[in-house]
Amino acid sequence: MPNPTALLASDLKGKTAIVTGGATGIGRAIAGSLAAHGVRIVLADLNLDAAKKAAAELSPDALAFGLDVSKRAEVERSFALIEKTVSNYDILIANAGVSTMNRAIDITDEEWDFNFAVNIKGVFLTNQAAVRYFLKTERKGVIVNTASLAAKVGAPLLAHYSASKFAVLGWTQSLAREVAPQGIRVNAVCPGFVKTSMQDREVAWEAQLRGITPEQVIKEYVGQTPLGRLETPEDIAGLATFLCSDAARFMTGQGINVTGGVYMG
Repeated sequence: MPNPTALLASDLKGKTAIVTGGATGIGRAIAGSLAAHGVRIVLADLNLDAAKKAAAELSPDALAFGLDVSKRAEVERSFALIEKTVSNYDILIANAGVSTMNRAIDITDEEWDFNFAVNIKGVFLTNQAAVRYFLKTERKGVIVNTASLAAKVGAPLLAHYSASKFAVLGWTQSLAREVAPQGIRVNAVCPGFVKTSMQDREVAWEAQLRGITPEQVIKEYVGQTPLGRLETPEDIAGLATFLCSDAARFMTGQGINVTGGVYMG
């Protein structure tokens, strides 16, 4: 029986991965993990300067592109440019995401549209571009989409965000069924309470909306987590790396929880 650790060490080396939202947070951690396994990294981020800085820290051959994943013309142009620049790629990490926080009855059209434009339309557009490339080149590519704990359990004050992440899982499952005959795998990761700059903003919003302190919000997050701490981006990176490898060669259409036990369904 193959050794999963050996597979991770061998089959990823020499491949190329596009990581959207890869300049910071979860995307940056996934990029770092893949790079450590010999994968060439292409960071695509709305903040080009941050992406360039992260790419320089990763490896000499890492590349950075500016990208607004919510705009079809920009996605198609950027992916075509990436294809010309790197010759080929094998992995897409569709990680770019946003959040705002509000009571359901107070969510504005702008908040709703913003969350859906990035969190699900961005996944749709980048997945579509990658699959078209994989089919054209007859590559058995791999896609990993970043969903959320909020894709499994509706989250108070995040109804619009939660709805967009539920949509990510529905899209992931449907696309996986369509492209499985061509050997293309599509999975999603579902993080919990992750210590990132996004969480810092959410903690401040939640504290204000609920009339409590940020410290109380964080204490509640930790209290809901059986493993007893906030999640780190690196906690997700290992799972994403596994899903990109041949050790996960018979897994597709999955939305895998990595929440420290917050959700066990």
